[in-house]
Amino acid sequence: MKFLSTDELKLLEKHHFTQPRLQLVKNPFLFCCYTGLAYHEMANLKKEHIIKGFDGNEWIQMKRAKTGKIISVPLLPKAKEILVKYDKVGDYALPRFSNQKINSYLKEIGGIAGINKSISHHMARKTFASTVLLNNDVPMEVVSELLGHSSIKITQEYYGKVVQIRVSQDIIRLMKK
Repeated sequence: MKFLSTDELKLLEKHHFTQPRLQLVKNPFLFCCYTGLAYHEMANLKKEHIIKGFDGNEWIQMKRAKTGKIISVPLLPKAKEILVKYDKVGDYALPRFSNQKINSYLKEIGGIAGINKSISHHMARKTFASTVLLNNDVPMEVVSELLGHSSIKITQEYYGKVVQIRVSQDIIRLMKK
């Protein structure tokens, strides 16, 4: 599966890059690990897309480019921390780079941080679904909604393996009792 594990995510969070360009790409990538935004949504995220939700918390609300569906994603604390760093950037919420440039820098970032995977921007979306949500017992229906998938079947096809791994781990733990 192409996503960062909890340990890899923590490793990347803690690593400070001396090259400003790498730090500037790392933060939006991490932001997407905690929001599930695809490249297009991240690149076009404006401050106006961050709203006060029905629950009093901040949410991202925007149209998903691929499906045209409105997505609403709650801002987790780590995502908020990253947004604060770029508060004075202008209309856009995060620094903007081309997808090709981001992916090139992410390969470099992975190597320097000691992550033995070829990192791409899309991996952030998969990390959000797998590591952040499913590994923390968020139901598949909620994952599907947060990712803006057009149907839950798409989510199940992509992330069913993650759920199987969790079931296996739970059964092993149960058998030890």
